[in-house]
Amino acid sequence: MQLLLLRHGKAEDSSPGGDFTRELKEKGHEQARHAARILAAADLLPDLVLSSPVIRAKQTANTFTSTAGMPGPIFLDWLACGMSPETALAELGHFPEFERIMIVGHEPDFSRLISHCLGGSADTEVRKGSITCLDLLPPSPRATLRFLLPHKLAKHLD
Repeated sequence: MQLLLLRHGKAEDSSPGGDFTRELKEKGHEQARHAARILAAADLLPDLVLSSPVIRAKQTANTFTSTAGMPGPIFLDWLACGMSPETALAELGHFPEFERIMIVGHEPDFSRLISHCLGGSADTEVRKGSITCLDLLPPSPRATLRFLLPHKLAKHLD
């Protein structure tokens, strides 16, 4: 399975409703649109998009799928802030019929997942709006890193 990780885009610094209700800024929506256009141009759109239910991730996922002309995302609680690598890999196992899955989520969850899949020795930083691609090698938790494309580079490819 190929796993695409899209970190939510740039969001408000704070919200009266707390961290889970922070909304995307226009830059965050643009980051999601760039990601969709780049993956479409590379013929790497996912078969399925799964997203954190946190507002900024939901908005990122909705903007991504809308721009890509895809069915809307599925929102799952296990993708909320604090996702463990073990949980992510176990839950992804419920979708064996899909060759390429995208998850839209958060830091430091994505860095921990990448490090875990690369053997625990990889230090990564997944910036807002970045796209990471891993080839998962089931049944082990191991993966091959295909690319990690920060938004600052991605916007120049669009």
